[in-house]
Amino acid sequence: MTSTTNHQVRIGVQIAPQHAEYSKIRDTLTDVETRGFDIAFNWDHFFPLSGEPGGLHFESWTILAAWAEQTTTLEFGALVNCNSYRNADLQADMARTIDHISGGRFIFGTGAGWFERDYQEYGYEFGTPGTRLNALDDSLNRIEARWAKINPPPTRDIPVLIGGGGEKKTLRIVAQHADIWHSFSNPEVLEHKLGVLSAWCDEVGRDIAEIEISTELRGRTIADADALFDLGTRLFTVGISGPVYDLAPATDWLAWRDSKNA
Repeated sequence: MTSTTNHQVRIGVQIAPQHAEYSKIRDTLTDVETRGFDIAFNWDHFFPLSGEPGGLHFESWTILAAWAEQTTTLEFGALVNCNSYRNADLQADMARTIDHISGGRFIFGTGAGWFERDYQEYGYEFGTPGTRLNALDDSLNRIEARWAKINPPPTRDIPVLIGGGGEKKTLRIVAQHADIWHSFSNPEVLEHKLGVLSAWCDEVGRDIAEIEISTELRGRTIADADALFDLGTRLFTVGISGPVYDLAPATDWLAWRDSKNA
């Protein structure tokens, strides 16, 4: 199944908020914007996901509010927020506030959560993948309802990015709620997942072409990226981590982006 899209190709950089002082994260964000990337992401965890488990780490949403003031052209958000960690209506309010701070550049990236250490150490109920996905579905309904009545309202329809590839629940939630769907799929897997997503879109009365397809570029070749592009992928993200945020691998993709958008 091939998704069709009118979106331009965009390149995002995920700046993992681990193993570095915040000043280094701030400087890296400035570099990301100066070099002409389209989007900056962080992630929503409380501890490093790689390297020293007790290493330096910073919280996602407070960083995003700072990024809203620091930047002028980048869109930005979490890749992805963990729905379990905050009340749904609070998430809506936080997203709306950051949307206003940034002048309408915030992307609400979200997911069901998976990193058990976060839950255990911060006192959240871990549950099961099924209960966490059910909670995500319920929260997105509440978030959308809160955006419709909050004063002042968001400056725009805040784009919702949902991460994950589960076929029974996640892709149904994507079909119902997402403007952007993010996965780590290779071309073969993506083709299959798009078929599943298309079926869910048909069931909920949604055109799959309305959903921007997003994938990770780390470890990909140009041939891989071309194949993902041919399947409809238009948002490509490269993850980088402290203590040294090396932007070279991401910068190499900017010329490829420009060639696709020419």
